[in-house]
Amino acid sequence: MKRRILISLFACFFFGFAQPASTQTSSESSKVASAVQAKSPDLNSMEGIVSATYDAISCPAGKKRDWDRFLLLFYPRARLILNPASPLLSTAESRVMSPQDYIRLWPPVEKKGLLMRSISNKIEHYRDIAHVFSTYEMRDKADDAQAFQRGIASFQLFNDGKRWYVITMLWEGETRENPIPAEYLIGK
Repeated sequence: MKRRILISLFACFFFGFAQPASTQTSSESSKVASAVQAKSPDLNSMEGIVSATYDAISCPAGKKRDWDRFLLLFYPRARLILNPASPLLSTAESRVMSPQDYIRLWPPVEKKGLLMRSISNKIEHYRDIAHVFSTYEMRDKADDAQAFQRGIASFQLFNDGKRWYVITMLWEGETRENPIPAEYLIGK
């Protein structure tokens, strides 16, 4: 009896967590479908979805980000994990959040602007899963001579047979004490 209850609880948890995008409302589905068609190159490759994530986060000062595009990149119930060194956190603990929670952190940053891009990607891939270790840099403006922050983002990706999704994004900023190793600064 206890075993059946445990199996039932596990099934509820697992199938509740692994809920596919098809459980969205019809208006959400049509919005996503049109966005998928409009941005399909972003979703067809591992490098494309990583680049699109940085692009969706980036925006000049005073402009609104395309948060619909940002949300489109993530699988339902995906997670983003900010480390304590993030400029968005004032706490000494990591913060695990949904893409929607992440968006709520941005109003102060939108006023200043932020441009983020990949400078090197290392990809491990097997069938429908991939891990991208992406070295990034951040600037306030495109013409800034030097990046104000660099770091490494760890992307876990999943392909449902139609497109790639970000499942998890975890990142850590570079510090003087912990510079990025040379192997993560070469090529793409």
